[in-house]
Amino acid sequence: MSATRPSAGPELMLPGLGEVYAAYVREADALPAQPGPLQAEMWTSAQLGGLEAAAPHAAARRAALGDLIGCLHAAATPGARAFLRALAAIGPAEGRAAAARAADRLAGVPAAPWEESLGRVVPGQAWLIQEGPLDGDRLVCEFRYEGAGTAGMHALAVRLSYRDVPAEIVVVGDVPALMAAARQAMQAELCVVQPYDAAAVGARLRAALGTERGGTASLPEACYPALALARHRASLLP
Repeated sequence: MSATRPSAGPELMLPGLGEVYAAYVREADALPAQPGPLQAEMWTSAQLGGLEAAAPHAAARRAALGDLIGCLHAAATPGARAFLRALAAIGPAEGRAAAARAADRLAGVPAAPWEESLGRVVPGQAWLIQEGPLDGDRLVCEFRYEGAGTAGMHALAVRLSYRDVPAEIVVVGDVPALMAAARQAMQAELCVVQPYDAAAVGARLRAALGTERGGTASLPEACYPALALARHRASLLP
């Protein structure tokens, strides 16, 4: 009988980033302790944002994503499984199926309590907030997790500047407070707030957020942490 040898790990397309992937795996240990699916998705989006912001082009980003999925599968920890499930739910479209398959192969690893809720949201009301001709349009879209009622309510708020280039991407957990502040500003004649057609919002956001920016300088650095989550939410709009 031959001795069982430890796995050498996945073969990497970008072996020079091995330490980077190992850091992602270690950081994922904190993921199952996130209080709910929104926080888990925001955490995952921030990791993906760092990966995309550092990528010199889209091909490198795809290669890094594939390597990361392989390293998470090899780690086989509860955090790695949670990360894979989140990638399968809200990650780049080209990596979702691979992430889901990798997570499926970790069936014996404990699941995070919110795993089944990841990415399962439905859109609600959409709003257009205009603060001035130089500030662009702020598009606010409400979402709820399926079956969670108001407990899972949140909003995606994206400010678009000239030619609909994203200037700010924010995920808001307290939607009533956000809209109350906007209405107060409207009463003070600081902005205009009005309902906006969800289909129009979806078309503008999908065009503005794109899918293959991969390390270009076209987005402010502060936009990257919420970018993956924003793309997912925009894909659910009509």
